[in-house]
Amino acid sequence: MTRKSVGYFEGTDSKLLTHLVLAGYDTVPVSNGLDHHGQCVAHLDSQTRHDLLIGYLHKITAQDDDDLQSSDIFHICKTYDIPLLLEVPSHLHDTAWELLPEAPDLVELLDPAETLDRALVLLA
Repeated sequence: MTRKSVGYFEGTDSKLLTHLVLAGYDTVPVSNGLDHHGQCVAHLDSQTRHDLLIGYLHKITAQDDDDLQSSDIFHICKTYDIPLLLEVPSHLHDTAWELLPEAPDLVELLDPAETLDRALVLLA
């Protein structure tokens, strides 16, 4: 049986990732196309998709002239049905949503303290 995998953007909390590994999930670095942290998220497909993506909001926001925009990441999430958990302090959620007007329902903003519990629910 194949283990479920979590793609994580650079900077994701190591304690969170350790908990996920100890819960039986693989963790694999993914890149926003600029940081070269792992496989570029834009190159995910039906064979290389992950069961969940986790990262901080700033990893998916881009400047206007960057090749990979948040809308591209959202397209990947919708195409391959991959939930995306973005860690944002609770008191900043309203402001963060203003930066993501085209975010699909697969995208959730979570306070970092809530991310592990939500990830485990989505992966179960």
